Amino acid sequence: MSQPQTVPGFDSPAVGFEQPFEMLEACHSRVQRSLALLEKLLAYVQTKGHDEQSRSAAADVLRYFDLAAPLHHADEELNIFPIVLTHGNATAISAVESLQRDHQTMHALWQRVREVLTPWSLPGADAPVSEVAQGLITDFVACYGSHIRTEEDLVYPQARALMSPAQIADISQQMRARRQG
Repeated sequence: MSQPQTVPGFDSPAVGFEQPFEMLEACHSRVQRSLALLEKLLAYVQTKGHDEQSRSAAADVLRYFDLAAPLHHADEELNIFPIVLTHGNATAISAVESLQRDHQTMHALWQRVREVLTPWSLPGADAPVSEVAQGLITDFVACYGSHIRTEEDLVYPQARALMSPAQIADISQQMRARRQG
């Protein structure tokens, strides 16, 4: 398992806060990289056990989903979903309601996956991969896949079409402020 060049989720996106939808999509790319790292980590630990590389990968995944992912979900919940729920078409409204349930499911799954990864990230880690842990990780990765597609293919375009330039500038400021504390 090769060490990633950068810590997933902490390298700067190619776009800035002034382009909030592009930034959200860049976050999705980092989510997908972190999920791929999680899948590689699972396979690695199953075949080779724990070592410095596996501990580092576990720490990277923990860091991303503990810090960056909650901010991304907050961006959507506070800045994107409300306008679609208020002014979107029936298909988009239904999709947002499903995405909100996904966020709850992903949060609950993450708490359980986190319990698996935390010991893996520590020196001397030797915890084997249980069937339960494997299932949790598989479910967590799968939940994100369809979720991201729905956001990018349906909800983001609808929200963008419903927002004025002033509203887009406002959510850009809110996203920036959320990350500044």
